[in-house]
Amino acid sequence: MNKNLFTYKKSGVDINAADKFVKFISKNSSKKRGKNKFNNIGGFGSISNIPSKLKNPKLVACTDGVGTKIEIANELNKYDTIGIDLVAMSVNDLIVQGAKPIFFLDYISINKINLPKLKSIMKGILLGCKIANCDLVGGETAEMPGTYEKGKFDIAGFAVGIVEQKKILNKSKLKKGNLILAIPSSGLHSNGYSLVRNLIKRKKIKIKKNSFLKKELIKPTKIYVKEILKLINMNVLNGCANITGGGLTDNIKRIIPNKLCASINLEKIKPSQIFKWLKKNNISDIEMLKTFNCGVGFCLIIDPKNFDKVSKIFSNGYKPYIIGRLSTGSKKVKINGKINW
Repeated sequence: MNKNLFTYKKSGVDINAADKFVKFISKNSSKKRGKNKFNNIGGFGSISNIPSKLKNPKLVACTDGVGTKIEIANELNKYDTIGIDLVAMSVNDLIVQGAKPIFFLDYISINKINLPKLKSIMKGILLGCKIANCDLVGGETAEMPGTYEKGKFDIAGFAVGIVEQKKILNKSKLKKGNLILAIPSSGLHSNGYSLVRNLIKRKKIKIKKNSFLKKELIKPTKIYVKEILKLINMNVLNGCANITGGGLTDNIKRIIPNKLCASINLEKIKPSQIFKWLKKNNISDIEMLKTFNCGVGFCLIIDPKNFDKVSKIFSNGYKPYIIGRLSTGSKKVKINGKINW
């Protein structure tokens, strides 16, 4: 063989390694398929069943990534949880409109295919899909030498859900006097990591040597699908919000109709230890609120009479608690008090 010949592999792209990864995904995802599911992995497109018994079904689609949390995974050489984050970031948005996630696709772009790393990421994605009760139906892995530095990569997720039209959660269901409930987060979820990493860099903190940060910064995002779908089926949920980038106030604002105001008492919020640690490191209250979830991963808006029913759905550690009410007003969000850090 002529050693001077140009090949794709010599250019940095190893198709054989990519094929091995596809086989790994196919083998592991097949364990999750029932007798009526399609074997989509490795094909050009994906086929999925439309759930039956829906009179007027509507599709809801979401896409997201995990931001620079990837760099924490790289630093800790731990990749088995960011796949859960990836699924969570999309499916937690789907359920805000009342949709049940039905399938998920992933996109992984990387400098050079590293099978152990990619398999670890994929195990997290598969686990996230299992928790969300949706199917991984396909995706794409792109080896991109020259675009990414050595060892660097990015991931994106795409989810589709379905909802009966009459069960869509929209602004019309929200009424004056409704309670605003906070559902605790599992930690930072996947937001604010650029600020966190900048802080760690400036303070010259070694994450690997800090047992608290090592545990907290890689914690996967809580997937709220199971609980929220139960509440929707019980007809006790008027509205909800996934608290991601932009924090509590910006995300609540997105679901509040004109002439109503979400009056929130910050003193009621229960920040977990990671947020208390961040606050001690010279970050203002305003910056904390607009960058992080501050311990509130998801918000529910309900009729006060349904509080006990709603509370019973959640396990210990994720029990909802009241942080405000809907009132009349021209401002969509009104903040009172301060968080007790």
